[in-house]
Amino acid sequence: MARAATPSDLTITPRDRRFGRGAATSRWWLGGNPYGTAIYNALSATFPKGEAYFVESVRAFRDGAEPRLAAEIKAFTTQEVMHSREHVQFNKRALDAGYDLSGLEKKVDERLAIVRERAPVVNLAATMALEHFTAMIAHELLANPRHLAGADAESAALWRWHAVEEIEHKGVAYDTWMHATKNWPRFKRWSVKARVMLLVTRNFMVDRTKGSLELLRQDGITGPKAYWGLFLYAFGRPGMMRKVLGAWVSYFLPGFHPWKHDNRALIAAEENRAAAYA
Repeated sequence: MARAATPSDLTITPRDRRFGRGAATSRWWLGGNPYGTAIYNALSATFPKGEAYFVESVRAFRDGAEPRLAAEIKAFTTQEVMHSREHVQFNKRALDAGYDLSGLEKKVDERLAIVRERAPVVNLAATMALEHFTAMIAHELLANPRHLAGADAESAALWRWHAVEEIEHKGVAYDTWMHATKNWPRFKRWSVKARVMLLVTRNFMVDRTKGSLELLRQDGITGPKAYWGLFLYAFGRPGMMRKVLGAWVSYFLPGFHPWKHDNRALIAAEENRAAAYA
């Protein structure tokens, strides 16, 4: 049975768009929901520096890559740079709405300082795992309108645009990993990939939860109410974390590849939807 691979007709297309320039964003921009707003704001706080790290980790292994992969790394880099730029602007609007993101950004710096002490291939493995996380979330954002229901129009457009490109380049870090570890035994490759994903998952869940709780604290929501509200939003309704569980498990299975599930129909649907409202 042939191993799944990035589709031969895939084109990674950077879409240079800008969102929310000169516009104020309400404090609880996600349908007036403080819990959803806190989760997405906490996630956005990681993107400017996090996505620069992704680019750094992938580009470290571009030498010797076949021409197609080298071109995809270049397009991936361009997309990620623009994502960082737009989330800097999104985060500025959160600051304007009264939030202090400095503690969340400090935690990103701390995590990156630790992982950058490891070998470049470990950084690539961490990027590969985090790219799978972003691709899972991107799929859900586009597949289920409930996640962004009631959101500020410019903020929703930003997240959907980001989701489109995360799906589009979801195989780049993985294919770069396969290139970088082509001489490794299969079990060693799987073992490192799996162990890094488990560590990344733990840190992702802990840090994003703490970040969300901090933003809720700034809203005056603390204690059991804050924890329960976050849990219901993440695992109840709309339930992003519950709905991505199956995709997370698939990462550990034999024959995994991000494009084993070809969800480009979501990209086409979103681009048609966006064009209709342009």
